Amino acid sequence: MSEKNVDERKTREQNVKQHRGGRRTWLLQAVCFLVLFGMILLPVSYMVRTNGDVKDRFAGFYAEKKDSLDVVMIGSSPVFPYYAAPKLWGETGIAMYPLSTNVQRPAAMKYLMEEAEKTQSPQLYIFEMRMFTMEEEGLMDNMAYTRGVTDNIRYSISRVKAIQGLVPEDDEEGRLSYYFDIMKYHTNWKMLALPSEWKNMFYHNSHPLKGYTFRDEVGPQPMPDIAEVEGEKPIPTEQEAYLKELLMTLQKENQDALFVVSPYGESAQEQQMFHYMEEIVASYGYPFLNMNDYYQEIGIVFEEDFADYGSHTNAVGAEKCTDFLKEYLQANYSLPDHRGDASYASWDASYQLWCERQAEAVETVRERIAKGEYAQYEE
Repeated sequence: MSEKNVDERKTREQNVKQHRGGRRTWLLQAVCFLVLFGMILLPVSYMVRTNGDVKDRFAGFYAEKKDSLDVVMIGSSPVFPYYAAPKLWGETGIAMYPLSTNVQRPAAMKYLMEEAEKTQSPQLYIFEMRMFTMEEEGLMDNMAYTRGVTDNIRYSISRVKAIQGLVPEDDEEGRLSYYFDIMKYHTNWKMLALPSEWKNMFYHNSHPLKGYTFRDEVGPQPMPDIAEVEGEKPIPTEQEAYLKELLMTLQKENQDALFVVSPYGESAQEQQMFHYMEEIVASYGYPFLNMNDYYQEIGIVFEEDFADYGSHTNAVGAEKCTDFLKEYLQANYSLPDHRGDASYASWDASYQLWCERQAEAVETVRERIAKGEYAQYEE
């Protein structure tokens, strides 16, 4: 081979090496850019999500120490104002936390349980069953109910699975805006000016009341006359399918669970639906606690203990419901008492805060009853 050909070959080899080196550099720069972009986008996405009780509750859940919760309670709005986790802790040492959203679709329960299992190993899941009486089509008319769940789960594969399971492919907004919810909330830049939202930048911010929400309004209604209601009424077909799927998942995972119905101004038809649910739940070997069968034992007073005319309890009713649940858990489960454990110091602080605010809320409720100052009724 001539000297000229050798030089040409060397030149070609050098060009190939330079090209490969340039390509590697470009790929490395691209990867670094995407990583940096993601590191910025992730906290910004969390911060611009609409703030409020639900966001604070989920950020608080993620802030709980790994495998520290004994009970996780999943369900709709009857969960967070009915059951005071700090009170349960202060009197039993049981650490319970609610993964609850407004008008939570039953279809979301299994995804929230899967999300909880990523950081916790609770001995017991409690599912609130009121929403299983609702038609799925009506719940999907307002996808804000779905976003209450999907927009409050941290970015992960399980969040993608929840979106795929809850959001129809032909949804008007498109699944993309659920996967990347900053597309919906990108105009909420004012959130970046709120110190409270900087605490949520990693969706990891301890909740002072462990997910509980105080209510001190009063909205009276007569006690429902359902004591003599018998018979069963099937629940909507979709909800029955979701319930059975949840029960099979629990059995497969060998997970203990309790299904409850919080007391409220239910109808005779709804009571029959709860009878129907109870049969299904019992057939899988799980207990079903319908608190509407225990008004006297709970001591619930419909004219005083509800914030909004029989739908959700105020602080007085919540204390009674928490007491009833506490007694049921102590009688039927062997849950640990963590009081005195230094790693649960935040729970002691939550109990002290609850005691202070409970006294104030009870006084407010009593004053409103005495003055006849009742909550504005909403259709």
